[in-house]
Amino acid sequence: MARELMAPLMFGGLIAFMLIGYPVAFSLGAVGLLFGFIGIELGFFHWSLLQALPERVFGILANDLLLSIPFFTFMGAVLERCGLAEDLLEATGQLFGPVRGGLAYAVILVGALLGAITGTVAASVIAMGLISLPVMMRYGYNMRMATGVIAASGTITQLIPPSLVLIVLADQLGKSVGDMYAGAIGPSIVQILLFCLFIFMVSIFKPAYVPALPKEARTIHGWPLIRKVLWGMVPSLALMFLVLGTILLGVATPTEGGAMGAMGAIGLAAIHKRLTWDLLWQGMNSTMRITAMVIFILIGSTVFGLVFRGMDGDLWIEQHLMNLPGGVTGFLIAINLFVFVLAFFLDFFEIAFIVIPLLAPVAAKLGIDLIWFGVLLGANMQTSFMHPPFGFALFYLRGVAPKEVKSSDIYWGAVPWVVMQLLLVTILIFWPGLVTGFIDKPAMVDPAKIEIQIPAAHETDRDEGSAAIERLLKEQK
Repeated sequence: MARELMAPLMFGGLIAFMLIGYPVAFSLGAVGLLFGFIGIELGFFHWSLLQALPERVFGILANDLLLSIPFFTFMGAVLERCGLAEDLLEATGQLFGPVRGGLAYAVILVGALLGAITGTVAASVIAMGLISLPVMMRYGYNMRMATGVIAASGTITQLIPPSLVLIVLADQLGKSVGDMYAGAIGPSIVQILLFCLFIFMVSIFKPAYVPALPKEARTIHGWPLIRKVLWGMVPSLALMFLVLGTILLGVATPTEGGAMGAMGAIGLAAIHKRLTWDLLWQGMNSTMRITAMVIFILIGSTVFGLVFRGMDGDLWIEQHLMNLPGGVTGFLIAINLFVFVLAFFLDFFEIAFIVIPLLAPVAAKLGIDLIWFGVLLGANMQTSFMHPPFGFALFYLRGVAPKEVKSSDIYWGAVPWVVMQLLLVTILIFWPGLVTGFIDKPAMVDPAKIEIQIPAAHETDRDEGSAAIERLLKEQK
């Protein structure tokens, strides 16, 4: 009976540590080691189980896939400061300016493009907040509409490849990053369309919320406007192909793609005449902090996970999840509700490293495609950036928004966009082909239908073979 209680007690201990404000990485490690010593003293498992820890930690540090995280983080940090977002937003805003909601459409499209070349939320939200929010306020956009669309445009980056979320999920699920990227293409497109459809509906039913730019604000016309759009788009598309195209085509690994992306970002900064030692230093500083955070969370989750399995926690999780009503659909709905609630308190790294290793074996036993499962959870984890109390996209926007923007407007403005993110999750649950249809599937061969026919040997062939064997025997004698 005591052994059966250890797994839920471990979860409870972890929650208690985090509620008192202790860092997640050290909470995981501390709870894992504490219950490890308790388990050894009570005889639940042998102390030799903990001998696996050094090898596991070394395996984390030797993981080539995780090396892509600092490359993509550095790429995003450099692009955040190189002027690319400013050029894209100004040109696209002018292009869509005559249309109601034109600035909002521009923010969504530029956010998607930045997501495809940076993979980081901070770069998109900060750039969009600094550049487009004052313009939207100046020309009469509803405050909640303006703040909501900017925060949502940044969170798209978590679903659009080369998202860091997808890299981490691929690592935790033991799947190819290239397949995870390919599977996320369809959901990314649907998410963008849902956002644009919402803006379109608002422009019809509440046109005053999303006014078109007045004529005096449209300062660029004709060929100069198209040239400015191309100046922002072409380098971005080239960098996107350099990173994403090479990975999806199988030419480069995610780590190699990230390295090329980092060099491409430095090249774009040089083109925009923003390449300075200060920019590089800030990029490296941001990369170092994020990478250290990820590695420490991963090491802590490894300690916690090893002891949790020693306590038969994986069997406890499996027993509860396998018996949910509704079969696979019931499992998916319950898990997504669970992840959505966790996202109020944990960021996506913490959810991926703590929860995914426990859920993946159950999903595999239920016959769920793990690429679909990973993309589905990645779509859900977008919401962790958009709702309180730890919505980082809202924090970033609050940090760069003018003082007259109320925090309540930022939080309430995020609500309809969270609903659309959950709508995408629902679509993915009932339409798996939106993910699996983009993945190259190996040709399936039924072993029962394989026939191997051996042609009968000719009499002459048998005679020649016998003669050859006799000669060899004589030579050996």
